Amino acid sequence: MKVSDMNLNWQTYPDSQAVAEGLADTVADKLRDAVSNRGEAFMAVSGGTTPKKFFAALSQRKLDWSKVTVTLVDERFVHEASDRSNAALVRANLLQNEAASARFIGLYHEAADATAAAGQASAELSAQKWPLDVAILGMGTDGHTASFFPDAANLSTLIDPAHDAIVEGVDTVAGGEPRLTLPLLRLIEAGFVALHIEGSEKRRVLEEATLLDSIHPIRAVLVNAREPVPVYWAA
Repeated sequence: MKVSDMNLNWQTYPDSQAVAEGLADTVADKLRDAVSNRGEAFMAVSGGTTPKKFFAALSQRKLDWSKVTVTLVDERFVHEASDRSNAALVRANLLQNEAASARFIGLYHEAADATAAAGQASAELSAQKWPLDVAILGMGTDGHTASFFPDAANLSTLIDPAHDAIVEGVDTVAGGEPRLTLPLLRLIEAGFVALHIEGSEKRRVLEEATLLDSIHPIRAVLVNAREPVPVYWAA
């Protein structure tokens, strides 16, 4: 058995540049709507290699970026000077061009460990007007999204749709180092939630996640999302 087909909404593009442009158009529209309706917009984006072209495309879209706040879906517990920092990725690829005036709030803080850093990030982000207007997720070939890694000791808490923490620390070996992440509720309550993936392997993994016996963490998003999740995909 599978999750209802209503929980996936495939948006298929011929290549990575085309999907980046298509997703950028949609996200820009959502941000404009938020600014128009409530005077500001709040967005969370993911790291990794897939989003670079999307970030570059979105940075070219014209809107009142001075009223947009950008944060991260998740982050590695590394300083921004590290080449593994998602904050550095966003600054170099998204907060440029038209988007240079956007406000950015990262998740990393210097602290004893990721849990302590998550507490500091939560305190800083608590001043924002939740929920998010936009949440753009990625997915690994192990089926993780955000920092919901299969080996995370607190995975059940992270994917609990009733858990209302803002940021959580994650102890994971699969993730390469400790992580900080927004938990499931903060993602699925966003006005617009989308998944951006590329390649046949990730499509196969996502389709596996729709199976009733799947243990892929991305399944928690599919099951608990308020409406069908748009999947922006290119081969």
